[in-house]
Amino acid sequence: MITEDDLVRIEGLLVTPATGTNPLTDFRRRFPGLSLTRCDAADMSDEQAFREYPAFNLYLVDGREHCWQLTDDPNAATGIVVAARN
Repeated sequence: MITEDDLVRIEGLLVTPATGTNPLTDFRRRFPGLSLTRCDAADMSDEQAFREYPAFNLYLVDGREHCWQLTDDPNAATGIVVAARN
């Protein structure tokens, strides 16, 4: 489950990252237990982002079953995909 507070903190990392830095560097420290996958936005071009930011698209992942799937439900989310936009 991703709480509203988690979403606000994730948004804070993705909305205006400092130039030349990776906003996800300390993600695992800030969000223990939440899985993170990073990729290029082109890898997710057939999917609808949960939220879009200037440099990144955010997708929620439901990994509760054998295979993970994208979800729009933060209560079902066990992780995120952050796709870098070019």
